[in-house]
Amino acid sequence: MPASPALPAIPPALSPALPPAQEPRRVQTRPFPTLRTVLALTLREMSSRYGRSPGGYLWAVLEPVGAILLLSIAFGIFIRNPPLGASFLLFYATGYLPFMVYGDIAGSVARSITYSRPLLMYPAVTWVDAVLARFALNALTGITVTFLVLLGILIFSDSRVILELPPLLLAHVMLLTVALGIGVLNCALFGLIPVWEMIWGIAMRPLMLASGVMFIYEDMPAFARSILWYNPLLHVTGEMRKGFYPMYDASYVNPAYVLLVGLGALFLGVVLLGRYHRDILNND
Repeated sequence: MPASPALPAIPPALSPALPPAQEPRRVQTRPFPTLRTVLALTLREMSSRYGRSPGGYLWAVLEPVGAILLLSIAFGIFIRNPPLGASFLLFYATGYLPFMVYGDIAGSVARSITYSRPLLMYPAVTWVDAVLARFALNALTGITVTFLVLLGILIFSDSRVILELPPLLLAHVMLLTVALGIGVLNCALFGLIPVWEMIWGIAMRPLMLASGVMFIYEDMPAFARSILWYNPLLHVTGEMRKGFYPMYDASYVNPAYVLLVGLGALFLGVVLLGRYHRDILNND
């Protein structure tokens, strides 16, 4: 059988050259995306909350000053001396300022998803970013206002106070933990149960009386003490006053209980938001 003729070899110069292998293109991502998103949301919150009203941040200071002055004048007419110390301004400031900061943080965090709903439709923005942005802004604002108001009272009222830093720091840790926990939990409940926001608002109206703003725990009736002890804010105001009144014992304060309440509420709120945040966003 005759052999088939061999095909002519193709010269190397005429053979098609294969393109060199290329590495897959890497998608460039911005560093620290969560931090950048939180910062952008915080700046947006600052401009919308304080940038549109005359005075801006000045009202954040004047509002608590006005409330403290009214409390001092009203109770100063009927009471010769405050329950602690000799300054009505300082006594009511150490109770009202933590209560105000709690209300601002918890209320703002609870409406994070509602406020940032249009931005949360973008994949780059998450509900965690919205919560962290509102918490960071209101916490920094509240702590700054508290420092300025108390410093002004100590300077202009000529109050001789021996400050103790550990109780003050502990009071703020307790305050921020409870405010964040209750705010995150209510953020989920407000979206899942719309009527809960109205119920919560009604239930919180007597909170100022129940948080030791105008009275100290020891001056309350025994029946009231047995119930109000479970209010975490009562422990916060008591710890706050320990930092300004070294003679005040406040033995009823239990930081572990306050932190447990705050962290428990935070855990439950994170679980609910992680599971149902899309349903909350889709609700009208």
